[in-house]
Amino acid sequence: MRRVVQEEDNGVTAQVIRIGHEELVIRQRYEVISILNDILIGIWFVVGTVFMFYESLVYAGTWLFLIGSIEMLIRPVIRLSRRVHLKRFHPNSPDIWSSPRDY
Repeated sequence: MRRVVQEEDNGVTAQVIRIGHEELVIRQRYEVISILNDILIGIWFVVGTVFMFYESLVYAGTWLFLIGSIEMLIRPVIRLSRRVHLKRFHPNSPDIWSSPRDY
């Protein structure tokens, strides 16, 4: 059974995916997304490089280099989105600027 819940520990929200008796806990989701993006960039460039050794795969290798290059552009977008958020403004709520939640 797979269930996704949000837990809060010391003001830090974590995504918890429960699968049977096991739990996958994801904290600092923007950092996790950035790491996964970097892994994909590496995969695209390594496979693209290997494809360049074979004449019949050069075209596919070129596309993998393009995909890797586009993902390199995504990296600063992930970093920027971690620091800049759009939030709803509630004029009657308590001080929203002192919230400990960074997500």
